[in-house]
Amino acid sequence: MKHLLKLLDLSAEEIIGLLDLADKLKYEKKHNIPHPILSGQTLGMIFQKSSTRTRVSFEVGMYQLGGQALFLSSRDLQIGRGEPVEDTARVLSRYLDGIMIRTFAQQEVEAFAQHGSIPIINALTDFAHPCQVLADLQTIREYHKTLEGKKLCFIGDGNNMANSLIVGGLKTGMKVSVVTPKAYAPDPVIMEFAKAYPGFEWTQDPMQGAADADILYTDVWASMGQESEQKIREEAFAGFQINKTVMSVAHAGAIVLHCLPAHRGEEISADVLEEHANEIFDEAENRLHAQKAVMVTLMKK
Repeated sequence: MKHLLKLLDLSAEEIIGLLDLADKLKYEKKHNIPHPILSGQTLGMIFQKSSTRTRVSFEVGMYQLGGQALFLSSRDLQIGRGEPVEDTARVLSRYLDGIMIRTFAQQEVEAFAQHGSIPIINALTDFAHPCQVLADLQTIREYHKTLEGKKLCFIGDGNNMANSLIVGGLKTGMKVSVVTPKAYAPDPVIMEFAKAYPGFEWTQDPMQGAADADILYTDVWASMGQESEQKIREEAFAGFQINKTVMSVAHAGAIVLHCLPAHRGEEISADVLEEHANEIFDEAENRLHAQKAVMVTLMKK
């Protein structure tokens, strides 16, 4: 494992290994056991999309590991003025020990990995969000003690979150149902991948998808860069909300996850979000621990 570009690239054993390491680092942090594993190293953080959880968790995580993080807005880099990604990757590889990128096109992080000489971490593209899903899987294990055989139901846009949950869930032995409007299905590459797993289901019926689910998951209807589609999407996704009615067909004890930010009254009702706030904010905290596991795995020398 040289980079983390998408979960499709990882084996089930590599995913479980990252989760085990994340649990260990979380335990050590909770018990004030220092772990300066990346002392003296620097992570460059390139942001072409805004962020709350990604920036803070990576920056704090790098600090806790004994290294430092360098915030690099695309507005301040030459890449924002047209410098080829290939050149930026080769230059930054000579200064840094790892690069984290939060951007639009998956091809951009793939190009960084191809032309750079240091580990590259995908911190979100329009295709994949592997760091978020590692934190999600860690949270599910904390609440349900296992991933094997548990049913995860995602309701919403078949975007980067749905794509990555399908891959991460199925590879680790979960059943995965995805509920989207017909025009907002997951990426064809992911749908083709999922065909090999009998535990996968895609439907347009939230009640069917949520039946007997152990985990309900949703995301905003209009992601960053799609703000102009807000009204169109509100109409397309009407009825695709996690609420008490949908929860009534899930397993007793089912948890609810949301990658945040949440829009109460749209993809999730306010009462369900507040009832499951502990799970959702444990999930947000686990971004820190899961990403530290990724950085240690990729950058430890």
